[in-house]
Amino acid sequence: QIAAAQGTFLPPEQRGIGMVFQDHALFPHLNVYDNIAFGLRGKPSAEIRQTVRELLNMVGLEPLAKRFPHALSGGERQRVALARALAPHPVLVLMDEPFSSLDTDLRLEMREQVRSLLKAMNASVVFVTHDQEEALYMGDRLAVFQKGRLEQLGTPEQVFQNSATRFVAEFMGNSAFLSGEVIPGGIQTEVGLLSQPVDLPTGSQVELAVRVDDLDFYPDPAGNAVIVERIFRGVQNVYRLRLDSGLTLQAFKEHITMLPVGQRIQAKLNPGHPLNVFPASH
Repeated sequence: QIAAAQGTFLPPEQRGIGMVFQDHALFPHLNVYDNIAFGLRGKPSAEIRQTVRELLNMVGLEPLAKRFPHALSGGERQRVALARALAPHPVLVLMDEPFSSLDTDLRLEMREQVRSLLKAMNASVVFVTHDQEEALYMGDRLAVFQKGRLEQLGTPEQVFQNSATRFVAEFMGNSAFLSGEVIPGGIQTEVGLLSQPVDLPTGSQVELAVRVDDLDFYPDPAGNAVIVERIFRGVQNVYRLRLDSGLTLQAFKEHITMLPVGQRIQAKLNPGHPLNVFPASH
């Protein structure tokens, strides 16, 4: 059904779409119960009570039904906003960066809770986010846009592992691009041979999207790169490696492996890691 186009306009209240706003947009003068019931006006009282109670139970807010928004935590307000959007049983729910205002720990917790809730309700959702990890976690299908143009539509695995464009590969995986040349049996690069078939003629110049898990390295005084930075991230160390060509790539080691900045190393592609390959841009 087309809601808005040239010569067509369906009033928002008739579109059957629930909306969860970035800042929740709860009505400050209504308590939790009445916020959730807002979209049910005009329905029989018994139906309103039953729907609101079911949703309160589902989002775990029954004890807070009489509280007002100012007395709720960020996570609680998020759940009220979701319950309010779901109450009229919309055909589609639109969530506009709903977790962006939450701190990191609460964002991860709410991500899990909301995903489980939406799955349990079998709800159809359009979830807008600029957080790639969040998109991969929340989505059954991903649509990647650049400047209003659809770049790729597919499952999270398809979009991440088989990126349709250079932009998608870079956006979804924080990729660096490594030059290579197609040879019989694969692609030759300055960090080794990628044994991956590619539908391009021998001699073609290509670019490989290399992510942090695609590269391995070890200390070697005669190696092809040097460590220029170590970033400690708790369970792992992420290293920035400058190749002799001047290109900088990233690779990680587990947290117990600590190598100093300035260490000469040998970098190589991880065998068995298929990479996104694109014709070289000129």
